[in-house]
Amino acid sequence: MPTVFSPGKLKRLKLSGRRIGAAGQAAFFSEGNGVRGTRTYAPGSSLAVAADPARRVPLVAVRPAAGRHGVRNSMTTKKTSQAKHGFKALEHVVYPSHGVGQIVAIEEQEIAGHTLELFVISFEKDKMTLRVPVAKIASAGMRKLSEPQVVAKALETLTGRARVKKTMWSRRAQEYEAKINSGDLVAIAEVVRDLYRADTQPEQSYSERQLYESALDRMMRELGAAERLTDIEAQKKIEGQLAKGPRRGGKAEEIEAEAEVAEQEEAA
Repeated sequence: MPTVFSPGKLKRLKLSGRRIGAAGQAAFFSEGNGVRGTRTYAPGSSLAVAADPARRVPLVAVRPAAGRHGVRNSMTTKKTSQAKHGFKALEHVVYPSHGVGQIVAIEEQEIAGHTLELFVISFEKDKMTLRVPVAKIASAGMRKLSEPQVVAKALETLTGRARVKKTMWSRRAQEYEAKINSGDLVAIAEVVRDLYRADTQPEQSYSERQLYESALDRMMRELGAAERLTDIEAQKKIEGQLAKGPRRGGKAEEIEAEAEVAEQEEAA
């Protein structure tokens, strides 16, 4: 028997990365206009169907099973025009909570008599596809790649002095994560700058390293897409800018003490 998840159950569970063991239906829903329907995916697919936790925007995210893709579609789907709201098919865009993706199609789906237009965005490196209602792109924060002047400002930010607040690590970690998920390239560059450690400086704690790598990856992907660089070239450019910056202010012992406090808080 197929595994069937109702819209209400999905809404309660707020599925994220849930794996389907057999071919089954995963509910698709839009809280904005009450549209409800279902979509069927291949066995082993990993589903994330819920409202965006930051903006409460209805989304459908699917990670297909290895070597397979979603199969049957119980909703009527057709491709529409190649451009909507200034965005066009095959264009790279930035979705705040996922980073850089590419619009692979603009679809129109008819569900229970209602028509819903969707941007189909592929995040190839994450092997994930996101469907965002066209009417929700403003509240979702989806944007075009940064303009050259914004990219230049972000790169210049990397050469500045790290600004580490004298607050608890848990508080700073929340602020860093908010910046990473803001979709603002300059804010992401600030996280990269503040958490960067040169070879001569104390190592980062585990959580610092995770946040640093997340921010670095987001910045690297957008820089690569904006300037048509490979990931390696973009990373080298970022690291080159970081190397130009002054050493972190304060004594090494103070930095080490901060790292120890962070590790102790993580353990607690």
